[in-house]
Amino acid sequence: AAIRYGSSLTDRAREMAILAVATHHDSDFERYAHEAVGSASGLSDDELLALRDLPALQPTDPYEAATLDVTRSLLLHGDLDDDRYADAVAALGEAQLVELITLVGYYATLALVLRVFRVPSPDA
Repeated sequence: AAIRYGSSLTDRAREMAILAVATHHDSDFERYAHEAVGSASGLSDDELLALRDLPALQPTDPYEAATLDVTRSLLLHGDLDDDRYADAVAALGEAQLVELITLVGYYATLALVLRVFRVPSPDA
């Protein structure tokens, strides 16, 4: 609950990260559930569609761009190089970076469980 509801990440940034994780791990249920939450948090239909193809969404907001950059790096490499880490701290601060890394790890675990057990989205 603290990761999902007690985070200091903005709602939009949090949902971008979760949807990037859902896309990376091809978790239909996680994507279904969080596209609705993302929409409620202000993500447009175009942004939600772009998050189904990880490189497609390039936010213009520096905070959201940093959030998505960190998320993509964690998903693709499991790490942040020194420059990316410094950029992330400058954009998010250390506390929010820790929250984001934890969020990505938590939702990656959840996405894997949902996928392995073939939990379908209700619209499947």
